[in-house]
Amino acid sequence: MDNRAEVREFLMSRRAKVTPDAAGLTAGSNRRVAGLRRTEVAMLAGVSVEYYAKLERGAIAGASASVLEAVSRALQLDDTERAHLLDLARAADGIPSSGRPRRRAAKAAAPRPSLLWAMSAITDAVAFVRDQHQDMLATNALARAFYSPLIGDGGRTPNLARFQFLDPASREFYPEWDRMAEMCVAIMRSEAGRDPHDKGLQDLVGELSTRSDTFRRLWGAHDVRTHGAGTKHFHHPVVGDVTLAFEELAITAEPGQVLLIYTAEPGSPSAERLRLLASWSADHPVDVSS
Repeated sequence: MDNRAEVREFLMSRRAKVTPDAAGLTAGSNRRVAGLRRTEVAMLAGVSVEYYAKLERGAIAGASASVLEAVSRALQLDDTERAHLLDLARAADGIPSSGRPRRRAAKAAAPRPSLLWAMSAITDAVAFVRDQHQDMLATNALARAFYSPLIGDGGRTPNLARFQFLDPASREFYPEWDRMAEMCVAIMRSEAGRDPHDKGLQDLVGELSTRSDTFRRLWGAHDVRTHGAGTKHFHHPVVGDVTLAFEELAITAEPGQVLLIYTAEPGSPSAERLRLLASWSADHPVDVSS
């Protein structure tokens, strides 16, 4: 997860996605690739070919904000990709993102009691806290029942990425498995850009790359995304198909951690199934002790 290699591969992968037609250029007849050439990106960004080539070799440290913005426009980066490029530049300059320490402790501290109390007060929705390593650190009662295929019988900290790529049960739990896999890796890519020195994330990427061909392929695509909000489909072993809307909220007291809340549309079949699951969970508590 070397920063220079990450910068190089990210810029090359984005350049390959922009066709000359999309950039308003004439393609010509003697092209070896569908994407833009370095000379074309340099022209669109208003920088010299030599300087852009230096950036694409990974030497992004010291690049000005105006140059990064120009490159972002030339490569037609979306907001998430642009933020990722800026994160890569900050990391190259040795500036931690979002106030996070440059290196984190190997094991996260136990969730604060006040956070657990707040989550327990959320009774009609699935709520859990995850960190930048995709570890599920805390859950409310409904989340423990909902994510029982992931949590299992306790033991090691549940990890969303390991479940996605290493547990066959995830393919039944996530009907849109391919989409969920792409989202998971793209979120991890964004996290890696913010802190390329995060050993915990490095170790997780190494483990999944070794054990999952799909993860390795998706990681090599260099796609990034933010979670934010949206809708997901699940197939729960107890209540069946459920469609939930989610909101991701940053926990400002714990940089890198987020609170995810999944709710069903009021009056929908999914809302009724969540109520059934809540009733079931009262008689079948899930053990999350470690």
